[in-house]
Amino acid sequence: MEPCREKLLQGLETLQLSVDESQQALLLRFIKLIEKWNKAYNLTAVRDPLDMVSLHLLDSLAILPHVKAPRVADIGTGAGLPGIPLAICMPECHFTLVDSNSKKTRFVQQAVLELQLKNVEVVHSRVELFSPEQFYSTVISRAFASMADILALTGHLLADDGILLAMKGQIPQQELAEIRLQHTVIPLAVPGIDAERCLICLEKNKHG
Repeated sequence: MEPCREKLLQGLETLQLSVDESQQALLLRFIKLIEKWNKAYNLTAVRDPLDMVSLHLLDSLAILPHVKAPRVADIGTGAGLPGIPLAICMPECHFTLVDSNSKKTRFVQQAVLELQLKNVEVVHSRVELFSPEQFYSTVISRAFASMADILALTGHLLADDGILLAMKGQIPQQELAEIRLQHTVIPLAVPGIDAERCLICLEKNKHG
């Protein structure tokens, strides 16, 4: 696991994120769990733990400075990405990880138990049917759907001053033209990933 630790440390330094040793250990344990369960559950196409450091951990944590506390929903979390890495590094924040794939939510629930994450709940549901008791200050989606669909499916989850963060590859110009809403495009440089990454940020009070 030492090469993974070194790659993680270098990446965190590049991203200028302050993550303590116990959090680093949890992040590395998380990708070890993905690697272990991947064989049976086919959680991710990424098989090499070193690649997981860049594509899963650092890719998730690159958006950390933009996440608004105290309540965060990760929609279509899959194997717990970006929700679990963010929850590890933001222990004061409550995270709800939502996915309609029961295999994946079983894995995420197991990971939450093994990593003893007290600030995470896992919900097996289609997002449009999910009706939380409290609204969220941040709703995150990663490779989930088009911008129009993300807005239509998740709008009911956001608090009045909430923000929607959509993690994308290249800037989706066509999708953004279709929604015609005020938004911010934040370019992301993820250590170890050559492909383009960006974050689309929409504030609820600016589009209702």
